[in-house]
Amino acid sequence: MRLSSLADYAVVMMTAAAREGAGGRSNATLLAGQTGVPLPTAQKLVSRLAGAGLIESTRGTGGGIRLARDADTISLADIVEAVDGPIALTACVDGAAHDCGLEMQCRVRPHWHVVNQAVRAAFSGVTLATLAADPVESQVMGASSRPGVFA
Repeated sequence: MRLSSLADYAVVMMTAAAREGAGGRSNATLLAGQTGVPLPTAQKLVSRLAGAGLIESTRGTGGGIRLARDADTISLADIVEAVDGPIALTACVDGAAHDCGLEMQCRVRPHWHVVNQAVRAAFSGVTLATLAADPVESQVMGASSRPGVFA
């Protein structure tokens, strides 16, 4: 399983925005510069993240973007779903029309929902505050020190 590039970039940008602190403002240009995300992609993601209610965007003097909620109330699942839609590991889990040739005789299909819920729960258990914290601080907060393993 791999996140899309857009979801990955959204996590990186949201993490940078969270480091601005409560009430801190940034903008797509600054976030692109801080993170290395190309500016057109950063602008596209700002639009999607604002549409999902994760950031607030204000135009004009004194404007910019800021987190719509505290970083400890925004999960990795929230960010990924804002960009990629609902977390679904297989086509038969997402509820959309699909053309799987195994669908009628597949004995695993009824179980994918359980697996999908477990993955979503893992993503939901990781907050933006944890991702924005310094690595040493994250370990103190309970995050695993092994890459790819969430506490």
